Amino acid sequence: MTRCRQRLLAVVTVLGSLSLCLLAAEAVLQLLPVATGMRAMPVIAESPVFRFTPNRDFLFSRDWDMAMANRVHVNNAGFVNDQDYRGNDQIPLLAVVGDSYIEAAMVPYAATMHGRLAKQFAGQLRVYSFAASGAPLSQYLVWARHAVREYGAQALVINVVANDFDESLADYRIGPGFWHYVRQAGEGLELRLFEYRPTHAKQLLIHSALARYLVYNLQIKQRVAELRSLLFDWSAQAAPRYAGNTWVEASPARVTDSLLAIDAFFRDLADLVPLPAERVTFTIDGFRYPESAAAGADSYFNLMRRAFSAKAEMLGYEVVDLDPLFFARHAETAERYEYPRDGHWNPAGHAVAFEAVMASRLIKSMGHSVKQGSGGKAALHVQ
Repeated sequence: MTRCRQRLLAVVTVLGSLSLCLLAAEAVLQLLPVATGMRAMPVIAESPVFRFTPNRDFLFSRDWDMAMANRVHVNNAGFVNDQDYRGNDQIPLLAVVGDSYIEAAMVPYAATMHGRLAKQFAGQLRVYSFAASGAPLSQYLVWARHAVREYGAQALVINVVANDFDESLADYRIGPGFWHYVRQAGEGLELRLFEYRPTHAKQLLIHSALARYLVYNLQIKQRVAELRSLLFDWSAQAAPRYAGNTWVEASPARVTDSLLAIDAFFRDLADLVPLPAERVTFTIDGFRYPESAAAGADSYFNLMRRAFSAKAEMLGYEVVDLDPLFFARHAETAERYEYPRDGHWNPAGHAVAFEAVMASRLIKSMGHSVKQGSGGKAALHVQ
């Protein structure tokens, strides 16, 4: 009996000590810039547009040391933007659509491409962004249609990045709450919603700083997968090579499927988004530096960005390849366009995209012209 009590006491002591350690960790982390998460809303057939819980601020940070801390606002419409969105407004609307580059949780709003555009055109154009991390071309269609239907967008800027092509197909990746292409026997590709219903457990966990630190900052799920691969999957030991922000390999199947996704995207863009081609501009991310472009000349990303540009231009859309602008600015300033530990655009990258849009055919098609004002700043003049 005494031995049983000793064992029970030992178990209670261990559990109590562990609980105290967890409570202490929770208390400390509550005071630190742990990522708070963005809290996506349910996305179902009755509410099919991906967005975040409206009217709340959240904190972005990354890695174990909670670097790059940035306080971000989700507006009344559920998108990362400091402005509240208004329907039935007489001021023309330019909608900017994209993935995490446009969501830009790591960049102060005023330094983003769309934040700069909103300031430049204040009182003359509304500039609203529609974006979320992980979204591909197929999801951009849904936001573009939403921007036109709900807010009366008269023009679109759609930012295209390296992983937008294959990840538009559900065969390659499924983002909960996103629309992806699925194969229909004998009928090509068709858009389908992959619903997202947040669980009660997840909703409870987001209130714990320790849980958020493990999930968002340490990315514990990914770390466990990497450890499992290291221990048991010797074939995965060679790290994949990347060009842009996607795997460099241009296998025949991946290229063929991605070209099908591009064709389906342009088919559905014309059908779902009732805007003339001159009111849609694509900005295309690139390699950003000449040496990276040379190394990635035969990569999947380069093949896809060329194919996408050719298709868009054939259909009358404006395509702005950001690489020449990146190269030119880098030659003058030696600036980097991404963060040391994060491949997304930093404020300098967003500045290049902003300048590209300011000089685009799209701005002129909306009845505006841009010329250099005093001090070298771009000035807007209504024609």
